[in-house]
Amino acid sequence: MSDTPIKIVHGTALSDEQKKDLLHRLARVEGQIRGVQKLIANAAAPADCEGVAQQLAAARKALDRAFITLLTGAIVTHTAAAASPAEAEENARNLAALLDKFA
Repeated sequence: MSDTPIKIVHGTALSDEQKKDLLHRLARVEGQIRGVQKLIANAAAPADCEGVAQQLAAARKALDRAFITLLTGAIVTHTAAAASPAEAEENARNLAALLDKFA
């Protein structure tokens, strides 16, 4: 991540707090990936691959958690903001389609 902080735009997709949480999670994943790059660059023996695999698995798990956090936050935000039960149901259907598409 660059040294310039990301400006959080207030909107209806996610709350500011949900965005901060996701950005924090992604910054940690970014750090993990940098660590994996260093491990790969410094790998000298076959045994080093285990450490790389472990860190890649941890980064993948962290990305999965960010994905779940995104969707659960969206479910809460979108259903709470619905003007009617029909709109809440439509929002839920759209989010279910997202989950089906990307999970």
